[in-house]
Amino acid sequence: MNIMDFNVKKFAADAGTFLSRAVQFTEEKLGQAEKTELDAHLENLLSKAECTKLWTEKIMKQTEVLLQPNPNARIEEFVYEKLDRKAPSRMNNPELLGQYMIDAGNEFGPGTAYGNALIKCGETQKRIGTADRELIQTSAINFLTPLRNFIEGDYKTITKERKLLQNKRLDLDAAKTRLKKAKVAEARAASEQEVRITQSEFDRQAEITRLLLEGISSTHAHHLRCLTDFVDAQMTYYAQCYQYMLDLQKQLGSFPSTFRSNNNQSSSTPVPSVSASSVLASASASLPSVSNSVVTSGFSELKASSGSRKARVLYDYDAANSSELSLLADEVITVYSVPGMDSDWLMGERGNQKGKVPITYLELLN
Repeated sequence: MNIMDFNVKKFAADAGTFLSRAVQFTEEKLGQAEKTELDAHLENLLSKAECTKLWTEKIMKQTEVLLQPNPNARIEEFVYEKLDRKAPSRMNNPELLGQYMIDAGNEFGPGTAYGNALIKCGETQKRIGTADRELIQTSAINFLTPLRNFIEGDYKTITKERKLLQNKRLDLDAAKTRLKKAKVAEARAASEQEVRITQSEFDRQAEITRLLLEGISSTHAHHLRCLTDFVDAQMTYYAQCYQYMLDLQKQLGSFPSTFRSNNNQSSSTPVPSVSASSVLASASASLPSVSNSVVTSGFSELKASSGSRKARVLYDYDAANSSELSLLADEVITVYSVPGMDSDWLMGERGNQKGKVPITYLELLN
Protein backbone atom coordinates (compact mmCIF):
# COMPACT_ATOMS: atom_id res chain seq x y z
CA MET A 1 0.00 0.00 0.00
CA ASN A 2 1.49 3.32 -1.01
CA ILE A 3 1.29 6.52 1.00
CA MET A 4 -1.46 7.99 -1.16
CA ASP A 5 -3.74 4.98 -0.63
CA PHE A 6 -3.09 5.16 3.10
CA ASN A 7 -3.97 8.85 3.24
CA VAL A 8 -7.17 8.28 1.25
CA LYS A 9 -8.30 5.51 3.58
CA LYS A 10 -7.42 7.58 6.65
CA PHE A 11 -9.39 10.51 5.28
CA ALA A 12 -12.38 8.27 4.59
CA ALA A 13 -12.21 6.85 8.12
CA ASP A 14 -11.98 10.32 9.66
CA ALA A 15 -14.91 11.50 7.54
CA GLY A 16 -16.97 8.50 8.65
CA THR A 17 -16.17 9.18 12.31
CA PHE A 18 -17.05 12.85 11.93
CA LEU A 19 -20.36 11.99 10.23
CA SER A 20 -21.20 9.46 12.93
CA ARG A 21 -20.56 12.03 15.67
CA ALA A 22 -22.59 14.66 13.84
CA VAL A 23 -25.56 12.31 13.49
CA GLN A 24 -25.36 11.29 17.15
CA PHE A 25 -25.11 14.92 18.31
CA THR A 26 -28.08 15.95 16.15
CA GLU A 27 -30.26 13.09 17.35
CA GLU A 28 -29.41 13.94 20.98
CA LYS A 29 -30.49 17.53 20.43
CA LEU A 30 -33.73 16.32 18.86
CA GLY A 31 -34.32 13.86 21.69
CA GLN A 32 -34.06 10.87 19.40
CA ALA A 33 -30.95 9.31 20.96
CA GLU A 34 -29.73 8.57 24.47
CA LYS A 35 -26.75 10.43 25.92
CA THR A 36 -24.16 9.11 28.34
CA GLU A 37 -24.03 11.51 31.29
CA LEU A 38 -20.78 12.39 33.02
CA ASP A 39 -20.53 11.55 36.70
CA ALA A 40 -21.43 14.31 39.16
CA HIS A 41 -17.84 14.79 40.37
CA LEU A 42 -16.57 15.37 36.84
CA GLU A 43 -19.44 17.76 36.11
CA ASN A 44 -18.59 19.77 39.24
CA LEU A 45 -14.93 19.93 38.21
CA LEU A 46 -15.91 21.18 34.75
CA SER A 47 -18.16 23.85 36.26
CA LYS A 48 -15.38 24.93 38.63
CA ALA A 49 -12.92 25.22 35.74
CA GLU A 50 -15.32 27.34 33.68
CA CYS A 51 -16.00 29.60 36.66
CA THR A 52 -12.26 29.96 37.31
CA LYS A 53 -11.60 30.86 33.69
CA LEU A 54 -14.44 33.41 33.58
CA TRP A 55 -13.42 35.31 36.72
CA THR A 56 -9.70 35.05 36.01
CA GLU A 57 -10.27 36.80 32.67
CA LYS A 58 -12.38 39.53 34.29
CA ILE A 59 -9.89 40.14 37.11
CA MET A 60 -6.96 40.16 34.70
CA LYS A 61 -8.60 42.65 32.30
CA GLN A 62 -9.72 44.99 35.08
CA THR A 63 -6.28 44.88 36.71
CA GLU A 64 -4.79 45.94 33.37
CA VAL A 65 -7.27 48.85 33.29
CA LEU A 66 -6.32 49.79 36.85
CA LEU A 67 -2.61 49.78 36.10
CA GLN A 68 -2.94 51.44 32.69
CA PRO A 69 -6.20 53.45 32.35
CA ASN A 70 -5.33 54.64 28.82
CA PRO A 71 -6.87 52.12 26.34
CA ASN A 72 -4.63 53.30 23.49
CA ALA A 73 -1.54 52.65 25.61
CA ARG A 74 -2.84 49.16 26.46
CA ILE A 75 -3.39 48.38 22.78
CA GLU A 76 0.11 49.62 21.94
CA GLU A 77 1.63 47.46 24.69
CA PHE A 78 -0.35 44.44 23.44
CA VAL A 79 0.88 44.93 19.86
CA TYR A 80 4.51 45.28 20.93
CA GLU A 81 4.16 42.21 23.16
CA LYS A 82 2.81 40.12 20.25
CA LEU A 83 5.66 41.40 18.05
CA ASP A 84 8.09 40.45 20.83
CA ARG A 85 9.45 43.99 20.86
CA LYS A 86 9.94 46.46 23.69
CA ALA A 87 7.44 49.32 23.74
CA PRO A 88 8.98 52.82 23.54
CA SER A 89 9.47 54.47 26.92
CA ARG A 90 7.15 57.39 27.60
CA MET A 91 6.40 59.58 30.59
CA ASN A 92 3.39 58.44 32.58
CA ASN A 93 0.77 60.93 33.79
CA PRO A 94 2.37 61.80 37.18
CA GLU A 95 5.78 62.24 35.53
CA LEU A 96 4.29 64.47 32.81
CA LEU A 97 2.45 66.59 35.38
CA GLY A 98 5.63 66.81 37.44
CA GLN A 99 7.66 68.00 34.45
CA TYR A 100 5.07 70.68 33.64
CA MET A 101 5.17 71.89 37.25
CA ILE A 102 8.96 72.04 37.28
CA ASP A 103 9.06 73.92 33.97
CA ALA A 104 6.42 76.36 35.21
CA GLY A 105 8.27 76.87 38.49
CA ASN A 106 11.51 77.67 36.68
CA GLU A 107 9.62 80.04 34.40
CA PHE A 108 8.02 81.90 37.32
CA GLY A 109 11.31 81.90 39.20
CA PRO A 110 12.63 79.41 41.76
CA GLY A 111 13.15 82.34 44.12
CA THR A 112 9.41 83.10 44.27
CA ALA A 113 7.13 81.30 46.71
CA TYR A 114 4.87 79.96 43.95
CA GLY A 115 7.71 78.96 41.65
CA ASN A 116 9.55 77.17 44.46
CA ALA A 117 6.37 75.37 45.51
CA LEU A 118 5.69 74.25 41.92
CA ILE A 119 9.20 72.81 41.62
CA LYS A 120 8.83 70.89 44.89
CA CYS A 121 5.41 69.55 43.82
CA GLY A 122 6.79 68.60 40.41
CA GLU A 123 9.67 66.66 41.91
CA THR A 124 7.23 64.78 44.15
CA GLN A 125 4.94 63.98 41.21
CA LYS A 126 7.91 62.53 39.31
CA ARG A 127 8.76 60.33 42.31
CA ILE A 128 5.17 59.12 42.33
CA GLY A 129 5.48 58.40 38.60
CA THR A 130 8.56 56.26 39.27
CA ALA A 131 6.71 54.39 42.01
CA ASP A 132 3.83 53.89 39.56
CA ARG A 133 6.18 52.28 37.06
CA GLU A 134 7.52 49.94 39.73
CA LEU A 135 3.97 48.96 40.72
CA ILE A 136 3.06 48.17 37.10
CA GLN A 137 6.22 46.14 36.53
CA THR A 138 5.91 44.16 39.77
CA SER A 139 2.20 43.51 39.28
CA ALA A 140 2.73 42.37 35.69
CA ILE A 141 5.39 39.85 36.70
CA ASN A 142 3.90 38.55 39.96
CA PHE A 143 0.16 38.78 39.26
CA LEU A 144 -0.90 39.33 35.65
CA THR A 145 1.56 36.90 34.06
CA PRO A 146 0.46 33.87 36.16
CA LEU A 147 -3.20 34.65 35.42
CA ARG A 148 -2.46 34.96 31.70
CA ASN A 149 -0.44 31.72 31.77
CA PHE A 150 -3.46 29.91 33.18
CA ILE A 151 -5.82 31.28 30.50
CA GLU A 152 -3.43 30.73 27.60
CA GLY A 153 -1.82 27.52 28.87
CA ASP A 154 -3.55 25.33 31.46
CA TYR A 155 -7.10 26.19 30.46
CA LYS A 156 -6.39 25.66 26.75
CA THR A 157 -5.11 22.18 27.62
CA ILE A 158 -8.25 21.52 29.67
CA THR A 159 -10.42 22.73 26.77
CA LYS A 160 -8.58 20.43 24.34
CA GLU A 161 -8.96 17.37 26.57
CA ARG A 162 -12.59 18.23 27.27
CA LYS A 163 -13.28 18.36 23.54
CA LEU A 164 -11.63 14.95 23.16
CA LEU A 165 -13.84 13.65 25.98
CA GLN A 166 -16.91 14.96 24.18
CA ASN A 167 -15.85 13.18 20.98
CA LYS A 168 -15.20 9.94 22.84
CA ARG A 169 -18.65 10.17 24.43
CA LEU A 170 -20.26 10.70 21.02
CA ASP A 171 -18.34 7.69 19.66
CA LEU A 172 -19.53 5.58 22.61
CA ASP A 173 -23.16 6.61 22.28
CA ALA A 174 -23.09 6.14 18.49
CA ALA A 175 -21.74 2.61 19.04
CA LYS A 176 -24.51 1.92 21.58
CA THR A 177 -27.10 3.13 19.07
CA ARG A 178 -25.69 0.83 16.38
CA LEU A 179 -25.76 -2.06 18.86
CA LYS A 180 -29.46 -1.47 19.54
CA LYS A 181 -30.19 -1.46 15.80
CA ALA A 182 -28.14 -4.60 15.06
CA LYS A 183 -30.36 -7.56 14.20
CA VAL A 184 -27.94 -10.10 12.76
CA ALA A 185 -25.83 -12.00 15.30
CA GLU A 186 -22.62 -11.25 13.45
CA ALA A 187 -23.39 -7.54 13.28
CA ARG A 188 -24.39 -7.56 16.94
CA ALA A 189 -21.10 -9.16 17.96
CA ALA A 190 -19.16 -6.52 16.01
CA SER A 191 -21.22 -3.75 17.63
CA GLU A 192 -20.60 -5.17 21.12
CA GLN A 193 -16.87 -5.22 20.39
CA GLU A 194 -17.09 -1.60 19.20
CA VAL A 195 -18.96 -0.58 22.39
CA ARG A 196 -16.27 -2.19 24.58
CA ILE A 197 -13.51 -0.35 22.71
CA THR A 198 -15.27 3.03 22.73
CA GLN A 199 -16.23 2.58 26.41
CA SER A 200 -12.57 1.94 27.27
CA GLU A 201 -11.42 4.99 25.31
CA PHE A 202 -14.12 7.13 26.92
CA ASP A 203 -13.17 6.01 30.44
CA ARG A 204 -9.50 6.66 29.74
CA GLN A 205 -10.21 10.16 28.42
CA ALA A 206 -12.53 10.89 31.34
CA GLU A 207 -9.72 10.00 33.76
CA ILE A 208 -7.24 12.26 31.91
CA THR A 209 -9.73 15.12 31.96
CA ARG A 210 -10.51 14.55 35.64
CA LEU A 211 -6.83 14.69 36.63
CA LEU A 212 -6.39 17.96 34.76
CA LEU A 213 -9.51 19.48 36.30
CA GLU A 214 -8.47 18.49 39.82
CA GLY A 215 -5.41 20.67 39.24
CA ILE A 216 -7.72 23.72 39.42
CA SER A 217 -7.41 23.58 43.22
CA SER A 218 -3.64 23.95 42.86
CA THR A 219 -4.26 26.82 40.45
CA HIS A 220 -6.36 28.58 43.07
CA ALA A 221 -3.60 28.14 45.65
CA HIS A 222 -1.03 29.54 43.21
CA HIS A 223 -3.27 32.49 42.32
CA LEU A 224 -3.75 33.18 46.03
CA ARG A 225 0.02 33.59 46.43
CA CYS A 226 0.06 35.85 43.37
CA LEU A 227 -2.79 37.90 44.82
CA THR A 228 -0.81 38.34 48.03
CA ASP A 229 2.16 39.56 45.99
CA PHE A 230 -0.13 42.05 44.22
CA VAL A 231 -1.44 43.37 47.53
CA ASP A 232 2.13 43.71 48.82
CA ALA A 233 3.07 45.67 45.68
CA GLN A 234 0.08 47.99 46.15
CA MET A 235 0.88 48.45 49.82
CA THR A 236 4.47 49.41 48.96
CA TYR A 237 3.24 51.82 46.27
CA TYR A 238 0.71 53.58 48.46
CA ALA A 239 3.16 53.75 51.37
CA GLN A 240 5.73 55.39 49.08
CA CYS A 241 3.15 57.86 47.76
CA TYR A 242 2.03 58.69 51.30
CA GLN A 243 5.60 59.30 52.41
CA TYR A 244 6.32 61.45 49.36
CA MET A 245 3.23 63.59 50.00
CA LEU A 246 4.02 63.81 53.70
CA ASP A 247 7.50 65.11 52.90
CA LEU A 248 6.02 67.55 50.38
CA GLN A 249 3.49 68.79 52.91
CA LYS A 250 6.30 69.48 55.38
CA GLN A 251 8.25 71.36 52.71
CA LEU A 252 5.23 73.45 51.77
CA GLY A 253 4.65 74.08 55.47
CA SER A 254 7.64 76.44 55.40
CA PHE A 255 5.59 78.91 53.34
CA PRO A 256 3.38 81.52 55.10
CA SER A 257 0.01 80.14 56.14
CA THR A 258 -1.80 82.60 53.87
CA PHE A 259 -0.30 80.96 50.77
CA ARG A 260 -1.36 77.50 51.94
CA SER A 261 -4.90 78.15 53.20
CA ASN A 262 -6.63 79.73 50.26
CA ASN A 263 -9.23 76.94 50.23
CA ASN A 264 -10.06 77.26 53.91
CA GLN A 265 -13.09 79.54 53.85
CA SER A 266 -13.51 79.43 57.63
CA SER A 267 -10.02 80.83 58.29
CA SER A 268 -9.94 84.25 59.91
CA THR A 269 -6.78 85.09 57.97
CA PRO A 270 -7.69 86.59 54.57
CA VAL A 271 -6.20 85.32 51.30
CA PRO A 272 -4.16 87.83 49.33
CA SER A 273 -5.68 88.97 46.07
CA VAL A 274 -2.77 89.69 43.79
CA SER A 275 -3.40 92.73 41.60
CA ALA A 276 -1.35 94.09 38.72
CA SER A 277 0.27 96.68 40.97
CA SER A 278 1.35 94.05 43.49
CA VAL A 279 2.87 91.94 40.71
CA LEU A 280 4.93 94.94 39.56
CA ALA A 281 5.96 95.60 43.14
CA SER A 282 7.01 92.00 43.63
CA ALA A 283 9.01 92.08 40.39
CA SER A 284 11.02 95.05 41.63
CA ALA A 285 11.76 93.51 45.02
CA SER A 286 12.04 89.75 45.54
CA LEU A 287 10.50 88.03 48.52
CA PRO A 288 12.68 87.80 51.61
CA SER A 289 14.75 84.63 51.82
CA VAL A 290 14.44 84.23 55.60
CA SER A 291 12.68 81.18 56.90
CA ASN A 292 9.16 81.17 58.30
CA SER A 293 10.43 80.65 61.83
CA VAL A 294 12.54 83.82 61.65
CA VAL A 295 9.64 85.89 60.31
CA THR A 296 7.30 84.49 62.95
CA SER A 297 9.79 85.24 65.72
CA GLY A 298 10.01 88.88 64.56
CA PHE A 299 6.27 89.32 64.85
CA SER A 300 6.24 87.44 68.15
CA GLU A 301 8.80 89.86 69.60
CA LEU A 302 6.69 92.78 68.40
CA LYS A 303 3.55 91.33 70.00
CA ALA A 304 5.42 90.74 73.25
CA SER A 305 6.63 94.36 73.40
CA SER A 306 4.65 97.55 73.77
CA GLY A 307 6.53 99.31 70.97
CA SER A 308 5.91 99.72 67.24
CA ARG A 309 7.80 98.79 64.06
CA LYS A 310 7.88 99.85 60.45
CA ALA A 311 6.67 97.23 57.97
CA ARG A 312 6.60 97.04 54.17
CA VAL A 313 3.39 95.81 52.55
CA LEU A 314 3.93 92.81 50.25
CA TYR A 315 0.52 92.64 48.58
CA ASP A 316 -2.58 94.78 48.06
CA TYR A 317 -5.27 94.16 50.64
CA ASP A 318 -8.88 95.38 50.62
CA ALA A 319 -10.35 95.90 54.09
CA ALA A 320 -13.30 93.56 54.79
CA ASN A 321 -14.90 96.00 57.27
CA SER A 322 -14.34 99.34 59.05
CA SER A 323 -12.09 97.77 61.69
CA GLU A 324 -9.47 96.85 59.07
CA LEU A 325 -7.01 98.98 57.11
CA SER A 326 -6.70 98.68 53.32
CA LEU A 327 -3.14 98.26 52.06
CA LEU A 328 -1.19 98.96 48.88
CA ALA A 329 1.74 96.83 47.85
CA ASP A 330 5.21 98.25 48.66
CA GLU A 331 3.98 101.01 50.96
CA VAL A 332 5.50 101.37 54.45
CA ILE A 333 3.24 101.57 57.51
CA THR A 334 3.64 101.51 61.27
CA VAL A 335 2.45 98.37 63.06
CA TYR A 336 2.02 97.49 66.72
CA SER A 337 0.20 94.97 68.85
CA VAL A 338 -2.93 95.41 70.94
CA PRO A 339 -3.69 93.13 73.92
CA GLY A 340 -6.22 90.40 73.07
CA MET A 341 -5.72 90.67 69.29
CA ASP A 342 -5.66 87.52 67.14
CA SER A 343 -2.15 86.17 66.54
CA ASP A 344 -2.46 86.61 62.75
CA TRP A 345 -3.22 90.33 62.98
CA LEU A 346 -1.57 93.60 64.03
CA MET A 347 -2.78 97.20 64.24
CA GLY A 348 -1.51 99.28 61.35
CA GLU A 349 -1.24 103.10 60.98
CA ARG A 350 -0.85 105.22 57.90
CA GLY A 351 -0.99 108.92 58.77
CA ASN A 352 -4.37 109.47 60.44
CA GLN A 353 -5.74 106.09 59.29
CA LYS A 354 -5.46 102.97 61.36
CA GLY A 355 -6.99 99.48 61.49
CA LYS A 356 -6.25 95.77 61.70
CA VAL A 357 -3.86 94.32 59.10
CA PRO A 358 -2.88 90.66 58.42
CA ILE A 359 0.75 89.89 59.30
CA THR A 360 1.18 87.62 56.25
CA TYR A 361 0.96 90.71 54.03
CA LEU A 362 3.82 92.41 55.87
CA GLU A 363 7.60 92.36 56.00
CA LEU A 364 9.06 93.90 59.15
CA LEU A 365 11.82 96.43 58.51
CA ASN A 366 14.90 96.87 60.67
